Amino acid sequence: MIKFEDRNEVRKRKHFRVRKKISGTAERPRLCVFRSSKHIYAQVIDDVSGQTLVAASTLDEALKGKLAYTGNKAAAREVGKLIGEKAIKKGIKTVVFDRGGYLYHGRVQELADGAREAGLEF
Repeated sequence: MIKFEDRNEVRKRKHFRVRKKISGTAERPRLCVFRSSKHIYAQVIDDVSGQTLVAASTLDEALKGKLAYTGNKAAAREVGKLIGEKAIKKGIKTVVFDRGGYLYHGRVQELADGAREAGLEF
């Protein structure tokens, strides 16, 4: 009999495999991405101290009136720009990109491109 696994369980397994290799430090924190069907979230995390340094999502007040719909590529790019601007203000210039087990395609790629536009280096 074939065991059925939902997509999220497969994604979590992939993310676990990636997280064994990728870790954020104080000098080069980890930019982590999570997406749902309606929103996208990004955090810059220092794994050594276990702290979230910067966070942004489509639910932020800065983006509330700006976005017509929050589950598309345009919204993801805006979140990427916002997280990049916040990170630059905190003095973070380089990060390690953690795609969260998602394919580097679509909204995840747009978020990364938006962060690069804001000045972050991967």
